[in-house]
Amino acid sequence: MKHFGFAAALALLSAPAFAGGHASGDAAAGEEAFNRQCVACHVVVNDAGETLAGRNAQTGPNLYNVTARGIGTVEDFRYSDGLVELGEAGEMWTEEHFVGYVQDPTGWLRETLDDRRARGKMAFQVRSEEDALNLYAYLATFEAAE
Repeated sequence: MKHFGFAAALALLSAPAFAGGHASGDAAAGEEAFNRQCVACHVVVNDAGETLAGRNAQTGPNLYNVTARGIGTVEDFRYSDGLVELGEAGEMWTEEHFVGYVQDPTGWLRETLDDRRARGKMAFQVRSEEDALNLYAYLATFEAAE
């Protein structure tokens, strides 16, 4: 019974790390990583037009609500053919997809699509899986309220 109580307490304490049931990284560390690695190309702007993170970058798509949307679905953004194909197939930005993509965009697309000619447009690669997980957790804090 002692072990059950400890396990239950541990589960409750870890609940914020899994907010929404899908983010296992550290959002605070993700914010730092975003400010170091992502702001040159990406911004987080909500539906009301408020900039929540980043600057006026327009190279990459707006990352607002990215953790709750389909791949390649920001209107008027020109995605690679591979990302468009995945979006049309109904694929969503899960933690696993996001982490794989940001660490090796072209490699991830080639493996996911089973197409050695697929190419991603994002040239930057997040170096560590930990940073990628933390970035996803940070971006999950910007999910649109339904």
